[in-house]
Amino acid sequence: MKINELKSNKLSNKLRKRKGRGSGSGLGKTSGRGVKGQKSRSGVSINGFEGGQMPLYRRLPKRGFKNPFKIKIQNINFNFLNSIISKNNFTDGKISEKEIFEKKILKKSKGKLKLLNVGKLDQVLNIEISFASKKAIEIVEKLGGKINLIKN
Repeated sequence: MKINELKSNKLSNKLRKRKGRGSGSGLGKTSGRGVKGQKSRSGVSINGFEGGQMPLYRRLPKRGFKNPFKIKIQNINFNFLNSIISKNNFTDGKISEKEIFEKKILKKSKGKLKLLNVGKLDQVLNIEISFASKKAIEIVEKLGGKINLIKN
């Protein structure tokens, strides 16, 4: 069998629709768009338009509220602090929120930090942070460390 003896599959050679090429083509004159009007023009989409009836998105009541003054808070815990200390040379046991943001361990844009009581603390720490849970403060002070809460 040679290449010129191969027969093509009927689906493989399907031609595209040639619009606007005369009435005999079946897609002449209006090119399958119907007659006149806004929707027959190019570049027009009337999303949500219901022919003059009040659109659904305006019939339904508004819901919810977004507070523009909401304070974003990122949660951190003792497991996270242990990993930070081992990776980022906080040898003196002093960690501040400012240093965490400056060393780009966490993003400042995602909000302030809150220390939660999750995991176990390995060493004595002096921490400067925006928020901390009561249990977390208790545990740090029990080990002989100190938590300074930043007032913003």
